[in-house]
Amino acid sequence: MSKKLTRIPVKEQDPQVRKHNFEEVSLGYTLEEAIQEAQRCIQCKKPRCVAGCPVNVYIPKFIAHVAEGNIEKAAEVIKETNNLPAICGRVCPQEEQCEARCILGIKGEPVAIGRLERFVADYTMDKQSSESMDIEKNGMKIAIVGSGPAGLAAAADLAKLGYEVHIFEAFHEPGGVLIYGIPEFRLPKKLVKQEIEGLKKLGVKIYTNIIIGKTITIDELLEKGYEAVFIGSGAGLPKFMNIPGENLNGVYSANEYLTRINLMKAYDFPNSHTPIKKGKRVAVIGGGNVAMDAARSALRLGAEEVHIVYRRSEKEMPARLEEIHHAKEEGIIFDVLTNPVEIIGEDGWVRGLKCVRMELGEPDSSGRRRPIAIPDTEFIMEVDIVIMAIGTSPNPLIISSTNGLKTHSWGGIIVDQETGATSKDRVYAGGDAVTGAATVILAMGAGKKAAKAIHERLSSGAKKYASKV
Repeated sequence: MSKKLTRIPVKEQDPQVRKHNFEEVSLGYTLEEAIQEAQRCIQCKKPRCVAGCPVNVYIPKFIAHVAEGNIEKAAEVIKETNNLPAICGRVCPQEEQCEARCILGIKGEPVAIGRLERFVADYTMDKQSSESMDIEKNGMKIAIVGSGPAGLAAAADLAKLGYEVHIFEAFHEPGGVLIYGIPEFRLPKKLVKQEIEGLKKLGVKIYTNIIIGKTITIDELLEKGYEAVFIGSGAGLPKFMNIPGENLNGVYSANEYLTRINLMKAYDFPNSHTPIKKGKRVAVIGGGNVAMDAARSALRLGAEEVHIVYRRSEKEMPARLEEIHHAKEEGIIFDVLTNPVEIIGEDGWVRGLKCVRMELGEPDSSGRRRPIAIPDTEFIMEVDIVIMAIGTSPNPLIISSTNGLKTHSWGGIIVDQETGATSKDRVYAGGDAVTGAATVILAMGAGKKAAKAIHERLSSGAKKYASKV
């Protein structure tokens, strides 16, 4: 394969070293490597990569600046549509989005767009002005519920348009899933905090320890003079399998497990105030990115053996290929076509996981082949920790406390797909609260779409509003 068709590799921590620490796995490009990779871009006249980006970063333009060594200009291009490039460069599924459409990928490897975005963000982050931006205010207030990707994206766009933006966050730190859900070895928290500081320079105010639906309701926010409310509260309610033994000590939802580690620093107990049972043999149920995060975190906490237990084959796993690759490099054991049927306990604690072997039948409603249990194949896996990573749904607290908010039967808020408008006047929503657990970049795209719709409505001076929902 010619040099033009092969991307510049990125240096990573050695697997045998990194599985014992929480430091970032990928070391990123140097300036020279970034320029070399950027020079692979052929600058298509009709770039397909842009259409693959949910926030429509003009990718060829920023890459062209990188190729010339003008990294500050590249950052300006990215920031026109993406206020969280250091985050997106690390956690976006570029291989399914922008990079999947790269022309070079037809015969070789696509341009490493995600790695270049990360490089630009990291290179310029400390060079950015520490002064607050001087934005003319328009006198209107907007409330944002949740400080995850959707909320942060909406807040940034609205603040730039002159709105007084207030974010209300339930946890004691802002960042949502970026802080509590994604481990340090994939997304260093100092970067999230720096990106959030950038929002504060735009004038955005963040109030923590505020539980919408409990501390204050959506209706009360509207009564207090907020012109509109955007709900970006995510999907923090964990799902379980409803099999025997789920109430045993040693059973965690991935949500709780990762929150204890990432937000509350349980790995540093007793220096931190939150304990966690570390376990010697750990089983993680699920095949998505969250499952990989939980499994790799368990390994770093000192587990001797960690299993990914997934009822379909590896081909059907929804996790990013990079995450699966990294997990295997670190020694995670993959038990595919395997389904748990019972958690075995002793004295109230987990002692094993009863599983059955599976085979794949005809495709189901998701388009994937349906897993079917094979008779007489039950076996017991000896484990002392079981982590459920089979998905999450929106927390019902906001929904139950808000009058006139329509939802799907599974709990997601129903919105107009073009605007993010809900069935309740002046209330918009986006991200996982609408779709269920999805990606950071899709949540950001939803936040930006809603911000645009809010501005169009308020700037037009419209007094009447007919919801399409």
